[in-house]
Amino acid sequence: METIVHPYWQPLYDSFDCRRNPEKAKWGKAYMRDQYDMFGLTAPVRTEVFRLFVMENGFPEIQILDKVIKNAWELPVREMQYAAMELLFRMRKNTDLQILGLYEWLISHKSWWDTVDYISPNLIGNFFIKFPETRDETVEKWMSSSNFWLQRSCLLFQLKYKLKTDSVLLFGLCGRLATEKEFFIRKAIGWSLREFAKTNPVAVKDFVNKTTLSGLSRREALKHFPKE
Repeated sequence: METIVHPYWQPLYDSFDCRRNPEKAKWGKAYMRDQYDMFGLTAPVRTEVFRLFVMENGFPEIQILDKVIKNAWELPVREMQYAAMELLFRMRKNTDLQILGLYEWLISHKSWWDTVDYISPNLIGNFFIKFPETRDETVEKWMSSSNFWLQRSCLLFQLKYKLKTDSVLLFGLCGRLATEKEFFIRKAIGWSLREFAKTNPVAVKDFVNKTTLSGLSRREALKHFPKE
């Protein structure tokens, strides 16, 4: 049974649909391993259409935000999931503690790198800064789960923290997941370390040298270091 577009999203859906590009949609679907249908919009077009949509329609009421976001997530075209994430980012300062449950739901449903890698630093990262008391319990819950996308989010939520990065936490998480075989975990370990190396290269190099990491994680972590 096809999901009906929520009234809030209808103008955006129609604007996306009238700009549909079948050729780009076909390529985009293949790029996503045929998991999701697409309108085939380029990022600049999608961004501009979304900007105008928000100007004209504003934000949904907080009381119906969960329903609105989940509706976009259940629609078959991937661009609607991107719109949902962008809406949440724009509304991040207006939300409360309850939004964490929605973030977790989004990471766990229709999971792929394109959504998880946006949600982690942009939504989860900002949430933990706003509500630091929730961080440790949430990270432990996600790390102890069998969902590697939640685990990946634990590795990536500090990507934009720079000097505010909790290096003890980051290195601890990388160490706990170092033996995992999952590609997306190994890649995320390397990515998180490589990003932190821009702020503290000495600490990252020391951690990599003292820790048994997969070849992928190690290569990614040291990608911008001089060859030895």
